[in-house]
Parts: sequence; C-alpha cells; structure tokens
Amino acid sequence: MKAIDCMTAHVRLCAPNDTIQDAARTMKEMDVGLLPVGENDRLIGTITERDIVTRALAAGKALDCPVKEAMSPGIHYCFDTDTIEKAAEKMAVEQVRRLPVLNEQKRLVGIISLGDIAKAEAIHGTKALQEISKTNNVGAHHSAH
Repeated sequence: MKAIDCMTAHVRLCAPNDTIQDAARTMKEMDVGLLPVGENDRLIGTITERDIVTRALAAGKALDCPVKEAMSPGIHYCFDTDTIEKAAEKMAVEQVRRLPVLNEQKRLVGIISLGDIAKAEAIHGTKALQEISKTNNVGAHHSAH
C-alpha cells in the first residue's frame, strides 16, 4: 500500500508570518495537529500543537507571535508513491508522528500520520508499524510532530 492510499489529502498551509493563534485556529477547524509552513511556493517547516505550546506559550510569547518563531524548521517528508512501510520507517528515524506527502514535482499533496497507517493496517493487514518499533520507539520520546 502506498502513502497516497491512506494519507489525508485536504491540507492547508500556514505562512511563517501568520500568528500562532491563526495556526491554532486552523488546526482546530481542520481537526489536525500539524500544519506545513510554506513561503514562496516552498515548504520551509512545520508547526505542531506541541511547537506552539513549548516554543511559544511556555516561553512567554504572545498569541500574535509569528509561526516562524515556533515552527520546526526543515521538512521531513515522504513521496506519495512510497509504501506505508517506508513512510513508517521515515517517521521512526526522524522521530515524528506525521509526514507531509509530496508528489514527484515535490508539491504537497497530503499528510500521513501514524493513525493513518494504523487504520490502513487494520483494514489491509500490513505490518508497517512494526518498522517503527524495530527502528525506534517513537511513542516513548518527546516528539509529537
């Protein structure tokens, strides 16, 4: 099974100059825990609920703090043609729970999460999540990305 088969296709980007409050509202509206951050037609990072709490609010920053001050820079991603096993392995190596999914042209087409992979495994009987427990126990570490 490929990443495109179980990813969430409806993704919204936020900009680095958006406020963390705007990002949090978008997360609430979409019922997601991660937003890709884009600038000049390129992904430059991601922001998670945890980033907002630990890098902004816990540091005493205001709700109008720009996303760029709280986001995780750099992008860990998989391709839409990658198997879910490969996506799970990348999540384990990078210690993240979600990955942006890109097409061949490196355009964002979705987000895949551990939950998406778990649902696909329950339906199709694959064993992608075993890769995570073999490679690294992602749930035992700090990452909520």
